[in-house]
Amino acid sequence: MILTVFLGFIFGGILQYAKLNKFNTISGVATLSDLTVAKAIAMAVGLGAILLNVSIGMGWAGYHVKPFVVGGIILGGLIFGVGMAILGYCPGTLAISLGEGSADALAGVIGGLFGGLIYTVLLPSIQGILGPDLGKISVNSIAGGNSAAFYAATVVLGLIFIGIAFGVHKIEKRPEKNMKWLLAGILLALLNTIVFSKGVSNRPIGASTTFPYVADWLSGFTNNSYFEKIQVPGNWEVFFLLGALLSGLILSLIRGEFKIQLIHENWVKYKNNSAVSRAIWAFIGGFVLIFGARMAGGCTSGHVISGGMQLAISSLVFAVFVFAGLLITGRVFYGKAK
Repeated sequence: MILTVFLGFIFGGILQYAKLNKFNTISGVATLSDLTVAKAIAMAVGLGAILLNVSIGMGWAGYHVKPFVVGGIILGGLIFGVGMAILGYCPGTLAISLGEGSADALAGVIGGLFGGLIYTVLLPSIQGILGPDLGKISVNSIAGGNSAAFYAATVVLGLIFIGIAFGVHKIEKRPEKNMKWLLAGILLALLNTIVFSKGVSNRPIGASTTFPYVADWLSGFTNNSYFEKIQVPGNWEVFFLLGALLSGLILSLIRGEFKIQLIHENWVKYKNNSAVSRAIWAFIGGFVLIFGARMAGGCTSGHVISGGMQLAISSLVFAVFVFAGLLITGRVFYGKAK
């Protein structure tokens, strides 16, 4: 438990360093006004794919590929992207920003808990739209195992993702942009590789399972197969996000940046200055975010980054639909700045 909290604390510190947890930064991707998150993720996936697959090849870690459940990945990805744009946080960054005093993150957490509970209740009736399940497909499984061709493909794909990160940075037109995303991406790749290690956690970093796990436990709705399925990862993620929460609180206090805040600059810029409006939409965004994450079986950290590093086809496809949902919502929900 202590180790997991510590890992979560490091995770939170990395994201805070490059402001990857901030509402303005994440909503900025939806409005194409700030691509820091996209650059950091591409860097983490690119470098992480090389590091992790070498580590697995050496026998130091194992694969934890998520199955390619077609309906869940596509619909869940789109829904997750919608929630991410409206809320302005991911499941993992919610905890960090809550620690920093962001009250809208609290509204998002509450919405996420409801989303997790409702998903558990509805799962038996929506099971049909989640399939078909094509299995745990990855570049490694397609290449037939630990072959020279697989490692060559891994290096090439890793370099492509890294190239995308630098390419996006080059074309991004934002006067205040810096290179903190680069170090954050590198550190996320290293941290995830460490977490995957058999001697550490032997699992990927994740966050969204926390919400149905906690919500089902609080409501007493635990006598079902889904709760049994998520008990182990849910318990781990609770302590991981506790570390992220403590990171947000402690580091913001040390920096003198802790601040109770409900409305952020981008919300005023694109929407309004109403506290009620922001609180309601944060709740809705949290609900939609977690419902979509559970449909797909993961989130930004557990699917896009952790799965992307494994070159899992389900995770790469999920990432495409997340960004599609994110950008469409940015266009429709935020529109143009006032």
